[in-house]
Amino acid sequence: MSQQAQVTSVEALEAFRAQLVVYLAQIRPVLDEVTNEVLRTRSWLEDDRRRHWLQEHRLRSRKLEDARQELFTASMSKLGDATSFQQMAVQRATRDLRAVEEKLVVVKKWDKELDNQTGPLVKQMEQLHGFLSVEMERAVAYLDLAIRALDAYRSVAPQSAGLPTETK
Repeated sequence: MSQQAQVTSVEALEAFRAQLVVYLAQIRPVLDEVTNEVLRTRSWLEDDRRRHWLQEHRLRSRKLEDARQELFTASMSKLGDATSFQQMAVQRATRDLRAVEEKLVVVKKWDKELDNQTGPLVKQMEQLHGFLSVEMERAVAYLDLAIRALDAYRSVAPQSAGLPTETK
């Protein structure tokens, strides 16, 4: 049995380490981009869409109030044709206001659903990001140490190569 280990594949460890470093460099931006996309979508729903539909709600409420006021004024002046026109305007403004209220309900529902659907996934991505940042960095450092140790071991000449073996 040989007293010397046969280290022949340090290059394979070096190649694996290099591929691991490349993988880590590529996966981190992907995870960051996915997380940022979820945050942008949440911000779009919470800020942009909600603000837009709340502003539309105020605008449509004012239009409905104006249409009701015109209907009231027309009914007080006893103009029959004008009253039917104002009634249609009130109905249209009421329909428009209901449509905006429905949009607000949908935005609130999407907001809740987005949190319910993406919350666990975002948490898993954060855990994966932490694992890649901590554990895989340790793995790269360990591979560095192993490669150096194996190179040092391989470069040492066997001590028993020049000594005669004992015979009985």
